[in-house]
Amino acid sequence: MDITFHGTLAAHFDSLNPQSPYAPPDFEWEGFIHCTDGERRLADTLTAYYRDSPGDWLVLYIDKGRVEAEIRYEDPERVFPHIYGPLNRDAIVAVRALGRTSDGAFLAPQRHASQTLTPPAERGQV
Repeated sequence: MDITFHGTLAAHFDSLNPQSPYAPPDFEWEGFIHCTDGERRLADTLTAYYRDSPGDWLVLYIDKGRVEAEIRYEDPERVFPHIYGPLNRDAIVAVRALGRTSDGAFLAPQRHASQTLTPPAERGQV
């Protein structure tokens, strides 16, 4: 599996119809879904942009090989893939709570989706 990560507020993810493709709140005006390759990079990126954002956060483990929409790397390092379309649910291979430090910094998720993760179906999501 070629995994990329996407962080989202748990309240948003849990409010969505689990039978519909996933899209983050900013999808309508951005036109794509932000993702990050690498668990440490995900934590650093979320901390840089969302340290002060309250609420519980989730990380979606996305198998890029299953994504039906176009994936584009538009950064020279090829670390931040953008998914240009709603995300088909079968590409989400796991969903896990993201830990945070007392000052709001995000902790890196476990790398492999096979490591004791919450499958989407167990969160009421498919």
